[in-house]
Amino acid sequence: MVQRSAQNETISQRALAAVLRGALNLALKPGFRAGRPIEKQRRWLERVARLTLVPRVAAFTAATVGGVPGEWVSRRGAASPHRVILYLHGGAYCVGSPLTHRALTGNLALAAEARVFVADYRLAPEHPFPAALDDAVAAYEGLLANGHEPSDLVIAGDSAGGGLTAATALRLRDLGRPLPSALVLFSPWTDLSLADLGPEPPGEPMITRPWVAECAGFYLRAHDPQDPLASPVFGDLTGFPPTLVQVGSDEVLLPDSQRLHARLLEEGVDSTLSVYPGRWHVFQTHAGVLADADLALAEVGRFLGRG
Repeated sequence: MVQRSAQNETISQRALAAVLRGALNLALKPGFRAGRPIEKQRRWLERVARLTLVPRVAAFTAATVGGVPGEWVSRRGAASPHRVILYLHGGAYCVGSPLTHRALTGNLALAAEARVFVADYRLAPEHPFPAALDDAVAAYEGLLANGHEPSDLVIAGDSAGGGLTAATALRLRDLGRPLPSALVLFSPWTDLSLADLGPEPPGEPMITRPWVAECAGFYLRAHDPQDPLASPVFGDLTGFPPTLVQVGSDEVLLPDSQRLHARLLEEGVDSTLSVYPGRWHVFQTHAGVLADADLALAEVGRFLGRG
């Protein structure tokens, strides 16, 4: 495990982090509330996402891969890189889209020097388990069918998309399909039984236990929450590719990341867990503004072998 240090953080970055945390508390937490209609939550997230900093040099192009809609993200005007990332966005399986995650996926494409396909997978409650998993597998199969070598492919995701990333790798392995070269998980949600989900840390500005529990219910619809294809921390992770897990110290899903990392090591997987002190859920969204977000994505680039 890599425990990041906050000792060298500048006063201006501490102040900026406090402002960002406060803004998230005001802007996102009221929108993600148990009992609030999902359609309203989706519209709320789309409005808030317009306030994030999307890199100007990133290009976004609508596309379909393996029958799954989504969008390609790449550096504008650059030659097409060999590395391709299948990105699975977060949102507790109920909210989120390629549009809401452009600040993250745009900066990820730049940092990793990759083309990123962001899958617009089906969401609950309209499409419960295993719809999201089926779409993720179909998108990956589509990339293979389009001629991309497994050695050039990476699957990445945040929050629910991080858990879905691990579940997709499980499903692909069990199908006998070639696995990607690496997995990258930002604050993954890997246990929908909520066994390790404790009280919200004082610094958690986004997620509440009641909201997560409600979304888990929408996605599972009485399906076993310990099914590894829904909660991959319960699965046999043997044979997984090298995996990078990044998480903040101030978030309710920290135990999920720690537990998954421990399970990966038990199965002999090359796993790296990086804990960023004083940071919140999917802080990488603030790349271009928050120094730690830039450092985290630079770490992804190094992990994927570009530096």
